[in-house]
Amino acid sequence: MAEEKLPGAEELTVKEIESVPAPERSWKPRTDLGRMVQDGVITDIDEIFNKGYRIMEAEIVNQLLPNMEEDLLLIGQAKGKFGGGQRRIFKQTQKKTKEGNKMHFKVCAVVGNRNGFVGIGMGKSKETVPARDKAKRAARINLIRIRRGCGSWEAGATEPNSIPFAVEGRCGSVRVKLMPAPQGKGLIIEKECAKILALAGIKDIWSKTSGQTGTKPNLIFALIDALKKLTEIKVQPQHLGKLAVVEGKMKETEKVVA
Repeated sequence: MAEEKLPGAEELTVKEIESVPAPERSWKPRTDLGRMVQDGVITDIDEIFNKGYRIMEAEIVNQLLPNMEEDLLLIGQAKGKFGGGQRRIFKQTQKKTKEGNKMHFKVCAVVGNRNGFVGIGMGKSKETVPARDKAKRAARINLIRIRRGCGSWEAGATEPNSIPFAVEGRCGSVRVKLMPAPQGKGLIIEKECAKILALAGIKDIWSKTSGQTGTKPNLIFALIDALKKLTEIKVQPQHLGKLAVVEGKMKETEKVVA
């Protein structure tokens, strides 16, 4: 007899995926940077970016930024009538073989401290929980430092609530243009991209997108490409105070010169 399946069992598994705790492991650094962080030689995450070190271990970020927040982006879609399935955190793919269909799950995670640092990672596995853990580790390894400011002509430079100037990122056919917005405008952008900007510490933004924006991974990586270009563009010293430019985290005692 065929085994009966309880109604709602699949939905229950999907809802409880985020509540599954990750196994605790003792950290044994495998890189020189990891050993310097563990020994206390490097105690500030900004020092890693200033010296151009490459982060190869997720535990480095966990130790230097213990207040990191994490979230899973909705890149997948459940099966629904006429393509109207509900958005889900994992994207399911199948490969047909002689033995049957082999399923794989892809997850996209974002981490950030809401103060100038954010990271995006993708994870793929035959099970949902390992894919989630891979994505969270990859997001920490891919951590980037964000340059913030107030470059909107509609308001004076009082605090780095937005970005200092307009930038454009691309991935595949997707184009994402970010433009400075005045204080109080909010994140005028797609919902999943808004999660990334919020964890990066950006509060107000204007945006314009084009291309196949329904392909969520391309849209997300186009946004990350635009954020990386913020730090690549050189800014003259006399404009730093005018645009309230802050790179990375802003300390509580730091005051922006108008």
